Amino acid sequence: MVRVLRAKFHGLRVTGADLHYHGSITLDPEHCKEAGLFPTEFVDVWNKNSGARLTTYVVFGEKGSKCCVLNGAAARTCQEGDELIIAAGCDINENDLYNHKPRILTFTPTNEIDQVLYYNIFKSDDFDYDFRIQFSEALNNSDSPKRNDYESVTVKNYVNVNLENIRRDLEDKGWEMDAINQFISKHMTR
Repeated sequence: MVRVLRAKFHGLRVTGADLHYHGSITLDPEHCKEAGLFPTEFVDVWNKNSGARLTTYVVFGEKGSKCCVLNGAAARTCQEGDELIIAAGCDINENDLYNHKPRILTFTPTNEIDQVLYYNIFKSDDFDYDFRIQFSEALNNSDSPKRNDYESVTVKNYVNVNLENIRRDLEDKGWEMDAINQFISKHMTR
């Protein structure tokens, strides 16, 4: 068995902290449904601002609230507005890695879902277990997705950044060219 990522929130902002509530993390159930996170499921929480790392469990907050509230002792690890990575894992057999598709949500600064991605493990010419990040539409659409199933899209710090796919996605969302260029210069590296 191998412990792997099952679902991840990337860039969710802290909306509150409650030191006196039983330890947990309160999340919007709509976000959880989109990623496949369950109430009482254990998650790892990594604070990108402070470097704090902890494990806690999920409780559902108000539907549509876009909340992210750290409770109990975890409340001491964050400030409102801190950017978090929240990850849930599972154990699978190595043979199942090719069929395992962790679902990843990225967020805007107001906790709107920005992108729904998935991680794809595949056999390449170089590696038995290679890796890429793909748009979720390729996962769900067996017909003809907007982007080829084998095109990669990713963000800063990954070796397979495909800026053309990112530009195209932002254009599809109606972004102006100046805003796209600013976003790429701020967040992307080559």
